[in-house]
Amino acid sequence: MIDLAVVKEMSKHTLIDTLGIDIIELGEGRVVATMPVDHRTHQPAGLLHGGASVALAETVASIGAYALVDPNTENVVGLEINANHVRAVRRGTVTATGTVLHRGRTTMVWDVRITDEQGELVCISRCTIAIIRKS
Repeated sequence: MIDLAVVKEMSKHTLIDTLGIDIIELGEGRVVATMPVDHRTHQPAGLLHGGASVALAETVASIGAYALVDPNTENVVGLEINANHVRAVRRGTVTATGTVLHRGRTTMVWDVRITDEQGELVCISRCTIAIIRKS
């Protein structure tokens, strides 16, 4: 399994870094990350942008999937994602917890739940990840 320090290094100078996403836990089939709700992640009305939530969800699912494959021979890419935004957030930090629901040979399905600082559900997402062979 890939080390958390390696994931943080790989994330530098990417969208993950730009949005301030911080991977705080990485285990087999589980990932936890935080993201600030600030000028980087707001939509024009000052609320957490739904696209930022989706980016956080796909980040968690992709990193979790990558931790479960052989990085020497396989890579992972997002195949499909859906999200339901159920609560608005104006400021603070949101936390995404991703768990693998299905771990197949060519795909994985991840459940990602994003909560606010009070533990209230903000967004629920399901992400399908494709496992591809490196050439």
